[in-house]
Amino acid sequence: MTPPLEPGSAGALLTASRAEELSRHRHGRVIWILAGEASGDVIGARLMQALHARDPSLVFAGVGGGRMEALGLRSLFPMSDLAVMGLVEVLPRIRFLSQRLLEAVKDIELRRPDLVLTIDSPGFTLRLLRRIEYMGIRRLHYVAPQVWAWREKRVAEFPGLWDRLLCLLPFEPEWFAQRGIEARFVGHPVLQSGVRQGDARRFRLRHNIPENAPILILMPGSRRSEVPRLLPIFQKMVKILRVRFPNLCPVIPIAPIIAPTVRHLIRKWPDQPYVVTDIHDKHDAFAAAHCALTKSGTSTLELAMGGVPMAVTYRVNPVTAGFARRLIKVPYVAMINLLAGREVVPEMLQENCTPQKLADVVTLLLTDAAAAEKQRTAFQQILETLAPPVGTPADAAAAEVFDLLASPVAPPAS
Repeated sequence: MTPPLEPGSAGALLTASRAEELSRHRHGRVIWILAGEASGDVIGARLMQALHARDPSLVFAGVGGGRMEALGLRSLFPMSDLAVMGLVEVLPRIRFLSQRLLEAVKDIELRRPDLVLTIDSPGFTLRLLRRIEYMGIRRLHYVAPQVWAWREKRVAEFPGLWDRLLCLLPFEPEWFAQRGIEARFVGHPVLQSGVRQGDARRFRLRHNIPENAPILILMPGSRRSEVPRLLPIFQKMVKILRVRFPNLCPVIPIAPIIAPTVRHLIRKWPDQPYVVTDIHDKHDAFAAAHCALTKSGTSTLELAMGGVPMAVTYRVNPVTAGFARRLIKVPYVAMINLLAGREVVPEMLQENCTPQKLADVVTLLLTDAAAAEKQRTAFQQILETLAPPVGTPADAAAAEVFDLLASPVAPPAS
């Protein structure tokens, strides 16, 4: 049972300021948009820009991070409240997340937007879409749930959840069609990331890094629940690597929302890594990097765009890992490997995610030029498959949004 809203909590009362805001919103079409983590915030911001380019009168409400807020979104509550994953990690926060879900439902009910657009984060967003089904508001979900990887049976829950589903990966529409679900490929947002505009020399000059110092990118994730699992392992790995490469420079590019957590966790490292939060500085770091160690996810595609040889690593709670191993149906966790259908980059997961094993795989990446170049060649072939038929991924997604806005509104569920 969802807990009731406490007096004075966000969404509990339609305050005078909220009423005034709702009144202003009615002067243009309202899109209620929600992103639940850093990658969704980036996708949402690019989509907002593409939508505004076609219709400057659009008004946005919902939940997002710094990038979406910079474009005028007043987030209903901090996006970081939703950035949690893993069965064991989620359990202590169920009551809190239920409260946030209720606040989002109430806000949509009050605003009655022209469209509700959810981005990724299926644990929260799909529950939200189901809860608002009775309102008869157009619903679009951007970034198809990766049920092709695990928990395929969840497809049976999808009919009625949305009016349109947008996919990032070229094989997804056919996979969903075979199971009776329409989905549309709009290209992968990583193609708009700007990674290829990075400047290696600028990065070294800005941070006073010698030309002969090898740069190692460390990407421990974008959620508070996963960063504490990887950073202590990375610290021990770096200690091993410094014996082999005394002038090694570790760099941690991280979303601003998680930067305080990272800085707290690395405060006692003997040699402080460079923490990068600016997006342009991150791209410069990629251009300067010799190799990278990253969690699975979109970061693998970003690094591929930058031509950075990498290994993928991850460690979760053993209970979560046990469940995942029984449910995962694909042979790889790294998106690069899944798209290639083979192991292009090494995967160092769970029991292989140890300081010594990670140090050994990084050593290989730093010393074997042929292996690094083989990865780069594969990256280019894979990235070509991620482009939409026309325009940018954000433009393609925006076209789908406007097409849905022009369609009749489905009657509210009884």
